[in-house]
Formats: sequence, C-alpha cells, structure tokens
Amino acid sequence: MIYTTRTKLPKLEIYLEYLKKIWKSKTITNNGPFLQKLEKFFKKKFKNQNINLVTNGTIALQLAIKTLKIKNEVITTPFSYVVTANVINWENCSPVFVDINKDNFCINANLIEKNITKKTTAILATHVYGFPCDIEKISIIAKKYGLKVIYDASHTFGVKYKKKPLFINGDASTLSFHATKVFHTAEGGAVYMKNKKNSFKVNILKKFGHEGENKYYDIGINGKMSELHAALGLASIKNIIPGYKERKKIYKKYFKSLLKNKNIKLSKIPENLDYNYSYFPILLENKKKMLKLKNEFLKNKIVARRYFYPSLDTLKFLNNNKKISCPNSQNICSRVLCLPIFQDLKDRDQNKIINIVNKI
Repeated sequence: MIYTTRTKLPKLEIYLEYLKKIWKSKTITNNGPFLQKLEKFFKKKFKNQNINLVTNGTIALQLAIKTLKIKNEVITTPFSYVVTANVINWENCSPVFVDINKDNFCINANLIEKNITKKTTAILATHVYGFPCDIEKISIIAKKYGLKVIYDASHTFGVKYKKKPLFINGDASTLSFHATKVFHTAEGGAVYMKNKKNSFKVNILKKFGHEGENKYYDIGINGKMSELHAALGLASIKNIIPGYKERKKIYKKYFKSLLKNKNIKLSKIPENLDYNYSYFPILLENKKKMLKLKNEFLKNKIVARRYFYPSLDTLKFLNNNKKISCPNSQNICSRVLCLPIFQDLKDRDQNKIINIVNKI
C-alpha cells in the first residue's frame, strides 16, 4: 500500500547507539540527558528559550489552555483535526466555530470579531497544512478585546513566515511530533509560550505540578517526553534537511503535472513563506468525483486521505452551542483529498498517482 504519509526512520544502528547509552544509564524518563539535549536543539533552532517538549501534540494544546487559564468560549476553526476542538471541550470550554478562507483553508480572520461575546476568552487557530493564519489581523483583534491567542502549529515544523519561524507566534503555540510529521519522535510535541513565567508553568504542569520532592505548585499531569522518544528525535535530526529537499521535489512534480487539469484545484504556497512541503491537498469539483477518485486509488492500493473530514462544526458530541454557518469548511471537507507525499515516495509510484488523477 502507498499511504498518504509514511514514517521516516533513522538508520537502526544510529538509534541503537542511543539505546545502548539509555540501557547503560538506566534513565528512561524524568528529564533525562537526551530530552535535555533535544530541548536545547529546539530552543536553538527556534531562537527561543520558552519551549517545552511534551508527550504529544494533544497534551501540548491542553497545557497551553490550562496555563493561560482559558475559560468559557473559544473561537476556533472547523477545518482541523478533531483534537483541536476536543481539547477545548476537554478543558471545559465551548468551541465557537468560525468559517475558513477558500484559498489557504485557515480561519477567516474577518469573521472573528463579529462572533466575539462577553464570554469569549481566546482564539485557537490552526495553521492548516503549514499555511499561515492571518496572524497580524488576529493579533490586532486579540489586543482589542483582551483575548489570548493559541496556534495549533502541528504542521509547521521548519516553516518560516516572513523569515521567522511560524511556530513562534501567539500567546502560545504547539507542535506535534507524531510519526506522520516532517520531524517526529514517534509520539511527542512541543509548547511555545510567549511569556517566560507561563513557560515555567508549562514545565511544572507537565511534571504533575511539582518539582523535586518539596516544591508543589499546582494541579498537574504527566506530560513528559521519555528518553526513548527524545533519542529517536536526536537520531532523526540528520533527516530534516534531506527530507525538505525530497518533499519539495515531489511537491513540485505534483504541481507541474496536475496544474493544467481543470477538474481539480491546487493550493499555491503563500507569499513570504518558506514551506516544509508536508501535505499536497487537491480539491475536486464535488464530493461525488472526490469519492470516485478515492475509490480508484484504493483499487490500486493507494490511500489518499480526506484531510480534514468532517467539518468539526457538524460533530454533535462537541459542546457547540452556537450554530454559526461554516459553508466554506463544509464544502471543502466534502471534496478535499491529500495525495501521498513523504520522503521515500518512489518516482514510479508518484507517476502512478498522477496518471490516476488525470485519468479519473
């Protein structure tokens, strides 16, 4: 099978060298040396000290909401992975879904202000596929109404907007290092906090709310990254640059080969963006044609993912008391497919994918 994404692993012998050191030290968690080294790498890469590595991207969002003391209503996007809305509910807040832009699939900043109420405390937006939200406009709105801003930046590892890391924005921002991401630790994540004190609080909350045997600060959870995961991250650092180059080559071939196909719409990389080429979404004319293509792929052992589907405002289990119309999100969810793109995608397999798209 050819999947939408595929995990890129380091050479086994490199990872084994880390494992030998772990077995020798018998330190496998609790802020071990490899976690400290990986965290130091991230702080240097993003030129920011307010970064904490955690168990996964979901925990990262939960810690951001808890640290910023978000309550009541949170304005968010319906076009994202379900976790974005789940964590809002999990932290006893209510998601208020605002529709998205047709071009970059991110939350429409022009619709945010009119949906702010006395209960609104925050904006949680997703940089979809690594494309940037309108961070300038969102910042202006947040300052005007005294709101906190959190970015789900799961797709943005290595992405730079106006020459600066897209990850370092808002009052808080989170990364995912899930196995399907451009850079991964099998499972893992990171939290950036604008405020140094809040970054310290995240560091405490992820360790059960205390430090050492005597310093207890608050109610916490277990959000620590293990040495095994940190070691996998360290072993994978050398794959980052080659990974960008290979993905870029695949991305450009897709774009060039499918650009003249009038039955699909391609997304252009926004200006002022150094991209990581993590996803290649295409929009079909309608749901029927999308499903026809998806099924043809499956017949040929190819998995193209409906990423994202469904539109989160349609999920009944979410505590969404305000029914705001989100036609763009619902429409795009019904006809989007993400084509396979990963570091080891063979040229013949990509040709096969392109031929099926153009044929159908």
